Amino acid sequence: MGSIDRYIFRTTLASFALVLVSLTGVIWITQALRGIDLMTSQGQTILTFLGITSLVIPALVLIISPIALMISISHTLNKLATDSEIIVMNAAGLSPIRLFRPFLYATCVVAALVAFIAAYLAPDGLRRIKQWDAEITADVLTNVLQPGRFAQLDQNLTIRIRERQPGGLLKGIFIDDRRDPKERVSIVADHGTVVKNEGGSFLILEDGNLERFEAGKRDPALVAFGRYGFDMSKFNKGHDVTLGIRERYLWELLAPEESDQTYQQLQGQFRAELHDRFMSPIYPFAFAALTFAFLGAPRTTRQSRNFSMGGAILAVFGLRMAGFACSVLTVKSPLAAVIQYLMLAGAIGISFWIIIGGVVIEPPAGLIEAINRSNERILRLFGRPAAA
Repeated sequence: MGSIDRYIFRTTLASFALVLVSLTGVIWITQALRGIDLMTSQGQTILTFLGITSLVIPALVLIISPIALMISISHTLNKLATDSEIIVMNAAGLSPIRLFRPFLYATCVVAALVAFIAAYLAPDGLRRIKQWDAEITADVLTNVLQPGRFAQLDQNLTIRIRERQPGGLLKGIFIDDRRDPKERVSIVADHGTVVKNEGGSFLILEDGNLERFEAGKRDPALVAFGRYGFDMSKFNKGHDVTLGIRERYLWELLAPEESDQTYQQLQGQFRAELHDRFMSPIYPFAFAALTFAFLGAPRTTRQSRNFSMGGAILAVFGLRMAGFACSVLTVKSPLAAVIQYLMLAGAIGISFWIIIGGVVIEPPAGLIEAINRSNERILRLFGRPAAA
């Protein structure tokens, strides 16, 4: 790799990293704000909150990476054009296809990253989120007991807590237990914590009073306690996790078990997800080739690049939207996946034909004249003389 190649390669990857981190950070923040109740209503720490919400980042990077690559290539080409470096390289005998080489190297790096995320990292993060969510949902102490509300855990068992504090501390606990027809137990405790061990889940109450009403007796028995354990194990459901299609690794999609009920019911969605994983590392090549085809040709500083930039954005956007549509159709028809492969191959092939031929994509002359006439009418409307 020559000095020019290293310069363009470093500039492209540096821009890609900056755009990727920026876009992913913005979208991650919007997603993370939805789970802010982890620290409030469920008594989780900030580290737990950040750890759980960060598991979705690989799935975001998988979608954002091709777009970030397109933006970074556009930025690098505009920088080279603004400094007239593309003109100088072309005059020195550097062909457009030769100039595309360092961009191709950068695209290979991005495609390798996307392939690894699609095959392993993104599904691994999503399945960890699902497993954690299943544990939270199965645990009645964190899912049902909400501050300030009476929770009916059983037909004859009611629990209320006043508030949750950091570290899982529960304040102002009230329990009304009427499950035993021979007696009724009411418990009031200042605070308590949840303890889980091999024996089950227990609500450890501290500094409270226990009032027991036994059938046939006039006066209740009142006991003050410093520490009391209330068994909650029977209210915790099992949390077997059924993995969805997006939570499966690539090899699990390639060879699913015939006895898998999810596969038996959703074979079309398995097929669509598998092809999406295969095509994920192809999209960076398609986006890079399309962007360079529109912006990579040498132009003078007097030639506007706005049309080329708009054309590159529309081409990339149209290709991705068509890919999403094909992914949806692949669920019912395998032919849609073939069309998507052909569409990507066609986009890459046409782009390379434009690059090799040195074709400059510019708007038709009639369109330019129409835009100029429209601008003149607008300027006259506002009383300003049109530029010569």
